[in-house]
Amino acid sequence: MEALLTAGLPAEICAVISNDPAAQGLDTAARHRVATAIVNHREHAQRADFDAALSKAIDAHHPDLVVLAGFMRVLTADFVNRYRGRMINIHPSLLPAFTGLHTHRQALAAGVRIHGCTVHFVTPQLDHGPIIIQAAVPVLPDDDETTLAARVLAEEHRIYAQAVRWLCEDRITLGDDGRVHIRGIRTATQTLLSPPPEQ
Repeated sequence: MEALLTAGLPAEICAVISNDPAAQGLDTAARHRVATAIVNHREHAQRADFDAALSKAIDAHHPDLVVLAGFMRVLTADFVNRYRGRMINIHPSLLPAFTGLHTHRQALAAGVRIHGCTVHFVTPQLDHGPIIIQAAVPVLPDDDETTLAARVLAEEHRIYAQAVRWLCEDRITLGDDGRVHIRGIRTATQTLLSPPPEQ
């Protein structure tokens, strides 16, 4: 979230809303003079009640885009569909691989040579929304969860701001076909290999 606040995006960040009253992001937002709100999930017995309170808090600010950052709650289909095509999330893996929690542990256990992160539109199916952008990093022989997570996090900060910028510039849309449509963005042409072949 702080990376987005400091990225110089062509947008007004109108509010930071958290389900955790102790979230560090609330203090960070306040330092940047961004409005904050708390919708504590512990105060709602039913998930649908929490989602209704959360959508009310969001809609009070009339955002064009809802950006999830470290939001670890599963949202109902009704909530997700309310913001279809304008709610995005970042996940610390190259989706569709390693959904859910502990992605770096999963990657190391699977022995993959390339890991990374994904920005995607949010859909009712957890961690399976249409992909906007991904970044890949090598998995090094001496990596553990901490070192791999740090390498991925640096890319998360970079690509999340890029995705938001593209959306603000109307370069990315979610079509009725459920696919991401890209306009005026150069795509990569190189092959990623890890480990690289001998020279």
